[in-house]
Amino acid sequence: MALASVYLTSMASSDEFSAKAVSIDHAEVSYELQSDFGDLDAIANRGILRVLVTHSKTDFFIDQGRIRGIQAEFVEEFLKNLNKGRTNRFNASESHRIIPQFVPVAFDELIPSLLAGKGDIAAAFLTMTPERIAKVDFVSPQGRLVDEILVAHKNAEPIEKLADLSGRTVYVLKGSSYAYNLSELNKSLSLVDLPAVKIVNADNQLLTEDILELVNAGIIAYTFCDDFKANLWAKALPNIQLSRGVTLSSGQPVGWAIRPNSPLLRTAVSTFSKDVKKGTFLGNILFNKYYASTQWINNPLAKTERDKFEQTIDLFRRFGEEYGFDPLALAAQGYQESRLDQSLTSHKGAIGVMQLLQSTANDPNVGIPNIYDIENNIHAGAKYMNFLRNRYFSDDAILPIDQRLFTWAAYNAGPANIRRVRAAAERNGLDPNVWFNNVEHMAARKISREPVKYVANIFKYYTAYRMIEDRADSKSAAIQKLETSHD
Repeated sequence: MALASVYLTSMASSDEFSAKAVSIDHAEVSYELQSDFGDLDAIANRGILRVLVTHSKTDFFIDQGRIRGIQAEFVEEFLKNLNKGRTNRFNASESHRIIPQFVPVAFDELIPSLLAGKGDIAAAFLTMTPERIAKVDFVSPQGRLVDEILVAHKNAEPIEKLADLSGRTVYVLKGSSYAYNLSELNKSLSLVDLPAVKIVNADNQLLTEDILELVNAGIIAYTFCDDFKANLWAKALPNIQLSRGVTLSSGQPVGWAIRPNSPLLRTAVSTFSKDVKKGTFLGNILFNKYYASTQWINNPLAKTERDKFEQTIDLFRRFGEEYGFDPLALAAQGYQESRLDQSLTSHKGAIGVMQLLQSTANDPNVGIPNIYDIENNIHAGAKYMNFLRNRYFSDDAILPIDQRLFTWAAYNAGPANIRRVRAAAERNGLDPNVWFNNVEHMAARKISREPVKYVANIFKYYTAYRMIEDRADSKSAAIQKLETSHD
């Protein structure tokens, strides 16, 4: 089976991948993550490290099409170290690299998804509570200690000590250490006959950052937050007040979580943690990049850039639907080609967002003039992708996700080259209908590393785009529901 199909199975109608152009009903497109419980040796064999993350403005987010966030950068640095010296059995001079697949989930799904085998690492600043330690192993690449401090709206009744919260309502992240520690506080309050804190677990689509914004708006009066995160957001939200003297816990270690009985992965992450712990050059650079500055929260150009990005996405949506491609798959490809920059022209004459030659666009199979125009450029790229898929990779023996992977490879290296390396893969005992960990090895050996990197990068961006998009409506509905309930 295709490795990508094992770990990201398309549940779309097979008509999406038929030989004729069709429309995509996005409501019918979903993805099911398959379970795998292997250690680092199994991860290396599949070539993909599945990383569970939360989609937030500091941990993991998309900035003009690019994956950013402190957890994303830690993962990239970890894999950079891990891939050093790894060799490909088909070519000793080539690295048998492991690439990341970021899997955005709700915060309270991080550990359950990890234990269910849906990811290999839960990459977040997770507080090491007794409850969590009983379920998973922790490794701390950050080596940082945190305090959980009270955050209140500036007009809320002042709180001087934890006991003052008795009988008050506190909103916290579902499944968080804050919820656990507030439950422990209520046990203490009951011993002295004080009313319990009314703990409200916010909808699991929300993150602490969302709750802080609701506190700033006056919709919520009190919440708790890790001190480093509260300090950052206090610079951006004028109506929140930090009560550093009112703490649920102090000096708590945080780290990544992995499944128990994964000694190889644990050793690799532990080794990496020495390079990025608090006080190291790299660790401090990354931490300060996201938590000492509000550039990712209050970017004065953000609205204009978002508008530009949305306009581009609209074109991908239009032509993706016309030619039966997921628009976000085309968007990820456009980002890999040009960073979505229509003004870009390569030294070989490739033009615009989709980096096509005008001669390719003029071919009768495409027939789109003037690809210096962004609409024509994206139209030509989508139509050429449709031609490549339907002409060369529409065989039912190739699973839908691999049809897409092969089409990307052919777009980059040419269909004749991909046909040649598929034949070479079969001669060498590999599956010619599977890209990852099969045909890609022959591509690296007989073409270059370029198509291998190209497909891997687009796959990484596409899966992140798709999962974030799938969660967006649920998150908006959760915020609206909370706002409405306080009208």
